[in-house]
Amino acid sequence: MEQIIYETYRQLSVATAERICAIVREKPDALLCFPAGETSIGTFEELIKLNKKGAISFKKCTIVGLDEWLNLGNRKDQNCYSFLKKHLFDYIDYSPENTCFFDGESDNPKLECLKTDDFIRINGPIDVILLGLGMNGHLGLNEPGTPFRLKSHIVDLDETTMKVGQKYFSDQATLSTGITLGLKTIMESKTVILQVNGSRKAAIVKQLVDSEITPSLPASIVKSHLNSFLLVDTEASGDL
Repeated sequence: MEQIIYETYRQLSVATAERICAIVREKPDALLCFPAGETSIGTFEELIKLNKKGAISFKKCTIVGLDEWLNLGNRKDQNCYSFLKKHLFDYIDYSPENTCFFDGESDNPKLECLKTDDFIRINGPIDVILLGLGMNGHLGLNEPGTPFRLKSHIVDLDETTMKVGQKYFSDQATLSTGITLGLKTIMESKTVILQVNGSRKAAIVKQLVDSEITPSLPASIVKSHLNSFLLVDTEASGDL
């Protein structure tokens, strides 16, 4: 895993967007996967700018969802897909018919897992997956202790995730379960970008860099990927 430190969050965002842009230029029908998280917002803003300038087009790309909260009910308009739509999809030239996202309100979430795995099997592997780093070291919703062998699966959320996840909702939400691409699928991606910013993530970044590869720290598996990148700003690298 190559580690690169950028002075500012903006520089981190620009560099990440440029990496994604280069992959799409080389392969216009690339399969992409984006996270619904605060760190990625700056990258999305840069991708939108590049798209508006004609430097990149997403029309031929396929896009798969990373994860989703389950059973939000009347808060489903604040789910992961809605986050991506609000911050990215509403402003780029992607093709909705070329996408696959978990339906967190489905009566059969196991079928959602099969649907997503089939979509990746047909269109994949994923050419580039952008990931954030959870405060507990999770990737997507692969919580501490998740086996590395899993593909899409249903998750009982960690206490940290349930607490931190509240920031994405306008009022208190009941978060207990989720659905996510598995660590096996993430590791089968051609390029893995793990993007981290802010001093609040400094401790978990240091833990990631110093740790052995272990299911207790799911993000550690990325260190064994042959084309993976840990991109951080100076605040997130403060404990290194």
